Amino acid sequence: MTDLKKLEIWLVTGSQHLYGEAALQQVAQHSREIAAAISGDSHIPVTVVCKPIVTTPEEIYAVCMDANAAASCIGVVVWMHTFSPAKMWIRGLKALKKPVCHLHTQYNRDIPWNDIDMDFMNLNQSAHGDRELGFMMSRMRMNRKVITGHWKDPEVLAELGAWSRVAAGWHDWQGARFVRFGDNMRYVAVTDGDKVEAESVFGFACNTHGIGDLVAVINSVPDHAVKALVDEYADAYTISAALLNDAALKDAARIELGLKAFLEDGRYKGFSDTFEDLHGMIQLPGIAVQRLMQAGYGFAGEGDWKTAALVRAMKVMGSGLPGGNSFMEDYTYHFDPQNPMVLGAHMLEICASIADGKPSCEKHPLGIGGKADPVRLVFNTAAGAAINASLVDMGNRFRLLVNEVEAVTPPHHLPKLPVARVLWKPYPDMKKACTAWILAGGAHHTCFSQNLTSVHLQDFADMAGIEMVLIDKHTELRTFRNELRWNDAAY
Repeated sequence: MTDLKKLEIWLVTGSQHLYGEAALQQVAQHSREIAAAISGDSHIPVTVVCKPIVTTPEEIYAVCMDANAAASCIGVVVWMHTFSPAKMWIRGLKALKKPVCHLHTQYNRDIPWNDIDMDFMNLNQSAHGDRELGFMMSRMRMNRKVITGHWKDPEVLAELGAWSRVAAGWHDWQGARFVRFGDNMRYVAVTDGDKVEAESVFGFACNTHGIGDLVAVINSVPDHAVKALVDEYADAYTISAALLNDAALKDAARIELGLKAFLEDGRYKGFSDTFEDLHGMIQLPGIAVQRLMQAGYGFAGEGDWKTAALVRAMKVMGSGLPGGNSFMEDYTYHFDPQNPMVLGAHMLEICASIADGKPSCEKHPLGIGGKADPVRLVFNTAAGAAINASLVDMGNRFRLLVNEVEAVTPPHHLPKLPVARVLWKPYPDMKKACTAWILAGGAHHTCFSQNLTSVHLQDFADMAGIEMVLIDKHTELRTFRNELRWNDAAY
């Protein structure tokens, strides 16, 4: 997965020449100290770079343009150590294309009660210096993250770390390529959308290749590579002797190797396919998709390129965190009044990053697609807090819909269900959550995440400038309906 430490956020500290050279030297020293401490903190997955302090419109514009051009810079953290007149920032902020976090902090945590004087007051003016910049960014209608508190506070560091993860996911989308093998599943609406608008808003491109292009690569995979991958399967998963000697396992391995080669050659970060278009393929990709997702690729079924891109972004955001992220589908309900639950699964393709224990590698009939029985990994998912996120095209805008859920351990065995699965209880409760999801137009395809929260996705929506709608413990349907109406009016 992505090594986030190779990515940078820049700390840009504002001041002015009103306070003299000695004060500016202190501002610069404090900024270097803060950047070094933050960069080394365990909450921060990226590298924090301290840029020279800025005191003029020209310096501000220059650092913003440098940030735009720097391939490793994924975002800018701004902080006003002293008072920095905000009209100096207009040109630079108008030019800045990277995500912005406004860190409302100050160097000292406490007021030095016995020693405080006007020199101290002039130097440590974040309390109103940041308000000056805040006004300008609000007047310019700039989307940005605001984090308030002392820079050593673990809560502040956790917020900044989460924002930097989101910035990494957004950065990964810029110029990203996704491939759709075949078209959208016939007549299905919510998985389709405007790819031109998506590239304009989100920065990634999605183009279609005929399944024959992929089949040609799959058929060129050498036998020795297939054998090596089958041996890897045998080491990594619980697998029967009969399946180890089954040609279907070799076919599945060849599909995985061919898919991986196609994605690498095309510099694709994710893909979708559809069981309605498998011409030339022996079986629908199952274990291949599961393992490629675990390696960091985005995926969604039935031509759902939007969810494939979202899965990739959330995998980047969650890099290095315990738990996983996977393509998911709300499949069927348990409407027991005492214990209502959703069973999430798909035909084959749930990422092994969310497996609870060692997956079982199995072959079973699929029932659709008209091809040979596909090989897949079968497992349950660990209990715990999670989210489901859906990206939908509302016609005049994109909407990111998020439901906070609680994954639960299956109360019974599922001996005849030959797919990976997860059970969850949606917040605030089953009826309200499902009703709200339907009202908001959420898709049946989602990205299920064990290691991200709704806060990450709110920051992500803010970076993209799109609508986000949240279903959580506090959701009430009357208020939720009004929120949807207000959002329609706002957009």
